[in-house]
Amino acid sequence: MRMSLSIVGVLATVLSVGIVGAQTTPAQPASPASSSATVLNATEAQKIFPASVFFKGQTAPIQGRNSGGVRLPDKKFVLFSLVDNSGYSSQVQERYQAYLITEATLDIDGHKLVPGAYGCGFLAENSFVVMDLSGRDLFLAHSKHDADMRRPVPLQIEATANEPGLYRLYAGRNFVTFRVAAGD
Repeated sequence: MRMSLSIVGVLATVLSVGIVGAQTTPAQPASPASSSATVLNATEAQKIFPASVFFKGQTAPIQGRNSGGVRLPDKKFVLFSLVDNSGYSSQVQERYQAYLITEATLDIDGHKLVPGAYGCGFLAENSFVVMDLSGRDLFLAHSKHDADMRRPVPLQIEATANEPGLYRLYAGRNFVTFRVAAGD
């Protein structure tokens, strides 16, 4: 009986110290949230992106040097990377050029895309295709050609200067616009 009373006494002491300690510990100030999104360059995006990705029953390595993204104000990410699609058929290679991972619902040229992982690519005739992981087309968006771009690279993301929150995903001189969808 003495042992059980001793254990109860020790527990009571521990609990009272914990409660007192909790009461005297000052509250930590919340870290201020960033008020704007940040465009990530290839080095920054490559650190977050997985080294290989799954699409249509296979895995393929990403091209880290050809990746980019956006860190949104709420700390969510939108990431794109070109993939090494050499293990796929030529029909798949024509359409599956890049991998998209998004933690936010996107509006890609008027098409809603929920958070997830997708295959995508720029097609002839000013089109951009987004596919689910089985290779099924989700939608075709309108893409444009930027003849004035000075130094095109295989993949890059730029924020638009005249419309905050609107981004351009470039593959060379071709681009499609995207933004976080309203209500996300």
